[in-house]
Amino acid sequence: MQHGTERRDYDVAVVGGGLVGAAVAWGLARQGQRVAVLDEGDDAKRASRGNFALVWVQSKGLGMPEYAGWTVRGSRGWPALADELARETGIDVALQQPGGFHLALSEKELETRAQTLMRLHNQPRMVGYETKILGAAEVRKMLPDVGPEVVGGSYCPLDGHVNSQKLLRALHAGLAGHGGAYLPGRRVNGIANRDGAFRLSTPKGELTAGKVVLAAGNANMTLAPMVGLSAPMLPERGQIIVTERVAPFLHHPVVTVRQTDEGSVMIGDSKEEATDPTGMTLPINTVMADRAVRMFPRLARLNVVRTWSAIRVMTADGFPIYEQSATAPGAFVVTCHSGVTLAANHALEIAPMIARGTLDPSLDAFSARRFDARPR
Repeated sequence: MQHGTERRDYDVAVVGGGLVGAAVAWGLARQGQRVAVLDEGDDAKRASRGNFALVWVQSKGLGMPEYAGWTVRGSRGWPALADELARETGIDVALQQPGGFHLALSEKELETRAQTLMRLHNQPRMVGYETKILGAAEVRKMLPDVGPEVVGGSYCPLDGHVNSQKLLRALHAGLAGHGGAYLPGRRVNGIANRDGAFRLSTPKGELTAGKVVLAAGNANMTLAPMVGLSAPMLPERGQIIVTERVAPFLHHPVVTVRQTDEGSVMIGDSKEEATDPTGMTLPINTVMADRAVRMFPRLARLNVVRTWSAIRVMTADGFPIYEQSATAPGAFVVTCHSGVTLAANHALEIAPMIARGTLDPSLDAFSARRFDARPR
């Protein structure tokens, strides 16, 4: 293909091929839409590569109860998503939803945790779901390998995890199966709305589409104003430690420690203001590893096989942004931190809305207009 000559017509162009963009694109293709995914390529600062792969409900929504309800909806929609992906692609994404834990290593931590959950669940308009504060003895019944420093924790039966790499592969395979086009090396440099179509400029030429979905993570901050939208972002770096594979012992995910379906243990809970994805900070890794070993002493005997960092997709207040442009109808922004937890919502609910051309009023709380209303 010659540079500058690409001209194809699609119903929808999805900008971003990570978990959020792939879920929306697959959902749109299932609706019979002609979809193209424009992806920067593997040299992009992908959030998906640092994904911890939790399907997580507890704790989410303090300050925005609508987000709590949205994550509950996402968790409950996951079995249907996993089944459909397996049916279409033959890929098992290793969904497990046995309930998850947030563990405390001191009575003060446990009390703080209980107070946080009380504030969360006492919010007006808060959705009801089960979360328990458990003492050490109750935790050990479900997590027999916890260490003596664990004094208790919170448990939510809606929590779980998946294999996020298999999820991304399944979404892309499903997209291809429905005739969708994945176009790597297409970093979008400009978007123009002319003659009833969106024209997207890339290093490999211009592409046209009737609708455009911005699902490019932190890059949405730059792309959104091109179509009259806003996506205030506050990216942060997180680091992950991965151990060698061992026989299954951790049958419930913990918010900072989980054992994958392949046997390795992932450890990660750092939040840094740095935005260099290549940087690793030994003191932070040391703190993460120390807390993990205090929770599960057997981890001290395992070898670390990989460590890496990635830049999280994070809006300015941590909650998703879903919005259609008022000045360029047909342009949508879809951005959030919880690309795994909300994958079912993006594929099975938001994609059909975009196909119809309008977002449901139930998503109004997630409009970026909420940032305009903040006191200055």
